[in-house]
Amino acid sequence: MCRDCEAGEDTPEGERCARCGSPRLLRHPELDRLAIAHVDCDAFYAAVEKRDDPALRDVPVIVGGGTRGVVATACYIARTYGIRSAMPMFKALKACPHATVIRPNFDKYSAVGREVRRLMLELTPLVEPISIDEAFLDLTGTERVHGAGAARTLVRFARRVEREIGITVSVGLSYNKFLAKIASDQEKPRGFSVLGRSDALDVISPRPVGILPGIGRQTEARLQKAGLRLVRDLRDRRPEELIRLLGRDGERLARLARGEDARKVEPRREAKSVSAETTFNADIARFEELEPILWRLCEKVSLRLKRSSLAGRSVVLKLKDRNFRLATRTRSGLPATQLARRLFEPARAMLRDEADGTYFRLIGVGASDLCPAEEADRGDLADLHLAEEVKVEAAIDRIREKFGAAAVQKGLAFPFVSAGTASQAGAPAASSPPSGRNPRNRGGEPG
Repeated sequence: MCRDCEAGEDTPEGERCARCGSPRLLRHPELDRLAIAHVDCDAFYAAVEKRDDPALRDVPVIVGGGTRGVVATACYIARTYGIRSAMPMFKALKACPHATVIRPNFDKYSAVGREVRRLMLELTPLVEPISIDEAFLDLTGTERVHGAGAARTLVRFARRVEREIGITVSVGLSYNKFLAKIASDQEKPRGFSVLGRSDALDVISPRPVGILPGIGRQTEARLQKAGLRLVRDLRDRRPEELIRLLGRDGERLARLARGEDARKVEPRREAKSVSAETTFNADIARFEELEPILWRLCEKVSLRLKRSSLAGRSVVLKLKDRNFRLATRTRSGLPATQLARRLFEPARAMLRDEADGTYFRLIGVGASDLCPAEEADRGDLADLHLAEEVKVEAAIDRIREKFGAAAVQKGLAFPFVSAGTASQAGAPAASSPPSGRNPRNRGGEPG
């Protein structure tokens, strides 16, 4: 099938479509028998920025910022310079000093992600979001609804995303979720790959064990130490050996190595936490400098909870020191809340305990143990001020929505002041400031 005109005439291998001349031909002997798909937006954040500013189309774009921050997304032009997601910004800009750096605008990306999700749900109700820009779909039994098989329906979907939303997606089609995910990574960008029962093992066997879901760096290192470097090495071992090495996870990995994955596409994948974090331009040790940054992050988490109609009953504090050691602290069993102050109070108490002179490069805060918003901030006879607090924060949210995030600020949000001069050490890197493009901004420092 031609992915551009949908012509289905037989075309010799390696040639172009006989009808429209396109080289984007889709061939597989099991094409009409597969229905599990993984859809992934290509270089999502960067693609949205290029869509909104055509002048960026042919230049390397990095979404991220702050000389001490990390790359959130790099466009495919930037990737030719070796830039990848999660790379420190100073390394990315050393590799491609002429790249255009754009601060992330997560509200905009979320809105675009919802548009893509809406089109997915028109294909099937069985859509399992994995992140803002990717999801699994199960199109089993949708042939009569769409008048076409899953492959043709997905081809039309990909073209519609390009036409109506202005970004591109890559699609993987197979008979289970694991292989659909592997397939979607094979031909990015604008890819469409198929893995069936006839060829899946040939494709995954020579791949490193790190492609298997649930394998982190430590597990991969343990497997390599045991001589298990490739997927075929796992398949050649008896399951009992893998269970002895990895416990119960060994059996799961043995099945995946054989191309077996019984997981269903679950349409209601609940968020486990809502969080925000920032990396500093300079390491910070003083509690008084960390406190206002923590408050601003709590306000972000509060707003995200409200927009998601969720509340949290646990607060998590995340700190990374100058040696990249990560510490997380949790305060659980709290009354469900969406309010910034009620998130901030336990987070501040945990921060005070951790601020012992250690220099930190990153701080984050999150709400977990989530529940519906209806359960939040109900108050009781011992908490007479809660109703008023809810009204005040709702009023502040409305003002900010109309006039911008800076329209109303608590004094706590301003940087720590010492000897009459505002400290600059506590200024967060690019994960927090407002979005904006600055071609001259090589380090992403706040303007």
